[in-house]
Amino acid sequence: MTTGGSVLLLVLLVLPLVGALVVAPMGGDARRAKLVALGFALASLVLTALTWASYSVADATGGARFQLEFSIAWIPAFGTRFALGVDGIALVMLALIAVLVPIVMAFSWEEKLPEDRTPAGFYSLILATQGLLVGVFAATDVFLFYVFFEAMLVPMYFMIGRFGGPRRQYAAVKFFLYSLLGGLIMLASVIGLFVVSGEQLGSGTFTWTELQAMAAGVDEGTQIWLFLGFFLAFAIKAPLVPFHTWLPDAGAEAPVGAGVLLVGVLDKVGTFGLLRYCLPLFPLASQRLAPLVLTLAVVGVLYGALLAVGQTDMKRFVAYTSIAHFGFIALGIFSFSSQAFAGATLYMVNHGISTGMLFIVVGLLITRGGSRLVGDYGGVSAVAPLLAGAFLVAGLSSLALPGTNSFVSEFLVLVGSYPRQPVYTILATAGIILAALYVLWMYQRTMQGPLRGSAVLGALERAGGPGTMLDPAVSAKRPGSGFPDLTRREIAVVTPLIVLIVALGFFPGPVLDVITPSVVATMNEVGLADPVEGLSP
Repeated sequence: MTTGGSVLLLVLLVLPLVGALVVAPMGGDARRAKLVALGFALASLVLTALTWASYSVADATGGARFQLEFSIAWIPAFGTRFALGVDGIALVMLALIAVLVPIVMAFSWEEKLPEDRTPAGFYSLILATQGLLVGVFAATDVFLFYVFFEAMLVPMYFMIGRFGGPRRQYAAVKFFLYSLLGGLIMLASVIGLFVVSGEQLGSGTFTWTELQAMAAGVDEGTQIWLFLGFFLAFAIKAPLVPFHTWLPDAGAEAPVGAGVLLVGVLDKVGTFGLLRYCLPLFPLASQRLAPLVLTLAVVGVLYGALLAVGQTDMKRFVAYTSIAHFGFIALGIFSFSSQAFAGATLYMVNHGISTGMLFIVVGLLITRGGSRLVGDYGGVSAVAPLLAGAFLVAGLSSLALPGTNSFVSEFLVLVGSYPRQPVYTILATAGIILAALYVLWMYQRTMQGPLRGSAVLGALERAGGPGTMLDPAVSAKRPGSGFPDLTRREIAVVTPLIVLIVALGFFPGPVLDVITPSVVATMNEVGLADPVEGLSP
């Protein structure tokens, strides 16, 4: 029997899955498959906007932990329900998915796929990934969350393994095995949580609200063991050092569209899980093990930044910048401050936007030059100034320049973390300096100076013959030849991301208003007082 009053989330989950089934058989008509898939993605975007409009900040402030709930009996013998609901943290992640998926589809419109691979297959996998991610963020039954957590691996595995680069099989298997291992360990904790709930409540349950209500009564030793099972799965997914090694390989070999979803949304499941499950369900264990997590976070900030500086592969460069950024997010989560919680949540959204755009710009370079190597590019701004400008905006957002979206979230993390964790916060600020170094150095090497590099010069030579390759003025007179600037479709792809980078840099209030009641509730569930006044609920 349905106990919730809204089917919005159910439709939002089912719609892209239906789209995947509709698009998959359209292998012989690539254009039709793309248009139908884009239609489903845009419909999901509209439905997400309706979901956002239906969410009440006032109700959340008044104590409603989840809204737009939908719940039906699923496996009564196990006490599981197909239960969906959103708080402010989940809602902003759903919005990020809805925005990025149409952009990914538009970017991939003319992407060259491996032989014997069809756009219908690729676009159907994108839609399947979207639907399963909605399930991950909207599930309010722990077992249902686990099912979606594991299921979302499948379409991403096939996107990497069937549509990726030369080492795609290796990268796909590594991604799958790492994630599957973490998921199986989490399953042990899910079962343990069910057993403990039976001891505490008289009958086992997977319902999040019931589990959270009993959390304070579970002894610390039991909480620690259960926490570790969830934490390991989330640390792999995030990824936190030393569980990160799958990401550079998967990011480098994935097709660009899949890479945007991988670093933009899918790895946010890890940090979302820390906020939604580890802290509220295991508050004593979270406090006890916080120094360990904070150490991993700061190591990740510095380690990821240092490795990003030395990368010669542009896609691996983006992957290592993500590892550094996730260190900041984990710092904010385990500093136990509502300001830091809000900053970490906003950071997840902003990282998806800025790193997604950075991955897209790298993909545009690779499309033109045919190489992922940094040394094969130079002086691109002379022949493609719009592309260079898009690269600069994405880079400045990634290094959290004031006025860009990432600055607000990074500032909130540092300000919120310092009162409780001053040493870890001071160490993490070194990552800000390193971020400026790796972003600006990458921009200088690829975009500035004279035309150089085999990818740029080779493209110009093939278009205009000897001599032309060194003359950007001649190349500019041949639209679409050589190393062209952004096309109208590509401008349409990057423009929404640039708008979001600037808008959230100057006007983060609407998003923070949605996040704040949920992070304040999470702070209360942890059982610690804010080290400072914090955010107003």
